[in-house]
Amino acid sequence: MRTLIVSDLHLGGNSGIDVLRREGLRAALLDSLEGIDRLVLLGDVLELRHGPMREAMAAARPVFEDLGRELAGRELVITAGNHDHALVEPWLVARGAGDDPGPLGLEQLIEPAAASPALAEIAEWAAPARTRIAYPGLWVREDVYAMHGHYLDCHLTVPTLERLTVGAMSRLLGRPASGFEAVDDYEAMGAPVFAWRDAVARDARTGAALNGMATVAAWRALGGGSSDADAADVPARRHAPSTRLMRELRRRALVMGFPLAVAALNRAGIGPLRADISGDALRRAGLAAMGEVAARLGLGEAHVVFGHTHRAGPLEGDEENEWRGRGGARLVNCGSWAFADIFLGASGPANPYWPGGAVLVEGEAPPRLLRLLADRPLAELAPLAAQP
Repeated sequence: MRTLIVSDLHLGGNSGIDVLRREGLRAALLDSLEGIDRLVLLGDVLELRHGPMREAMAAARPVFEDLGRELAGRELVITAGNHDHALVEPWLVARGAGDDPGPLGLEQLIEPAAASPALAEIAEWAAPARTRIAYPGLWVREDVYAMHGHYLDCHLTVPTLERLTVGAMSRLLGRPASGFEAVDDYEAMGAPVFAWRDAVARDARTGAALNGMATVAAWRALGGGSSDADAADVPARRHAPSTRLMRELRRRALVMGFPLAVAALNRAGIGPLRADISGDALRRAGLAAMGEVAARLGLGEAHVVFGHTHRAGPLEGDEENEWRGRGGARLVNCGSWAFADIFLGASGPANPYWPGGAVLVEGEAPPRLLRLLADRPLAELAPLAAQP
């Protein structure tokens, strides 16, 4: 069976980062489905943190209708990530209401109507493709396991918003990530945080603190987007001298105070965290954290395909040992279909955050990373509002 895996579509993002919303870019994914038996959408398929689900669903409908026509008679598998956890939350609630449902396994296969009304509707749009839901992941092959990867936030040493929120929940519940050994451990930390954010976005669009823009602004000020494949080569905007001075003063204050804030978080038991947020540090920390998840879930030396961090790999020039978990797992990240200007800047397709990543699993060969939008210019990928 030939399986194509893509992740992090973020359909419905109100900043226009979801490149698949545009037909010309969507064609690259549709064309790649020729000869494919199964397409796996590996979480963060919808962007449910930017606003009401109805808006994300409206943006996603043409994408699923096109995928359904292209996949007619073949299989579409959908799993949930941290930005669209609400898609499986109804199933998790119903499951917990039963008599001793037992622990969550690595793979639960669910019919769309049993998962949630939203997934039932998506399955209708995607007909005549056959849609199934997998949670938290899917055994693509006996030696290939795929999951979104948001569990890695529990072990991340970079103080991202996700890491801080799950760290606070872990501290509150007295369940340190160092003791995790099953899917239920990760769900117990993440699900309450996801539910709160989903509730905030249910009726109206969210502000910068929740939709990620505040994090991007802080990241820019701290210089965190640089180093990894020419990321964040963004020209400075023109401002009046007084405005530039005030911005620079605020930036310096943030840079000077950041290590102190990280130290305070560590003392509060939220860590361990480090003050290095460079692109290289984020890559290394993300891979180490995903390798930790794979080891704790007993994945052994399986190929583990994930998304979540939007950083595709391994790519040429990457250090092979960074992509090997401590338990032997062989990590592969399929990247994203979202435009992240903080990491892209004015760079080219060699940038590991370039949208259009996919992983092909066929025969007995190792999973292979594809770059389906590598032939598109940066200006074509940028959100429409940002194009000249």
